[in-house]
Amino acid sequence: QLQLVESGGGSVQPGGSLRLSCLADGFTLDDYAIGWFRQAPGKEREGISCISKSGSTQADSVKGRFTISRDIAKNTIYLQMNNLKPDDSAVYYCAADYRLVRECILARAVYEFWGDGTQVTVSS
Repeated sequence: QLQLVESGGGSVQPGGSLRLSCLADGFTLDDYAIGWFRQAPGKEREGISCISKSGSTQADSVKGRFTISRDIAKNTIYLQMNNLKPDDSAVYYCAADYRLVRECILARAVYEFWGDGTQVTVSS
């Protein structure tokens, strides 16, 4: 059974950092593209970063602040988030899809498998 488990969320002050993890269970990470998405209350779920065999993509809203990476040996994807802002507060989800393995895109409708999310709150 394919499962994604996010962790690392929490509360932080503006300007702080967090590192989210997405553990892939039941499948090999290298065979899938992984995306990070977030959803704030009252807003649509937006794609912020993804990674595939060809590289990674970031949304303009997080470029220069967020970095996606993966550890194949640990079957885990990370999202390092620096210089966090109150607007970054949301539930963060990771998602996987094998069809995007060569080049990922930040389109939520394409991703087949989703984790349950982890809450990130940025406030003073």
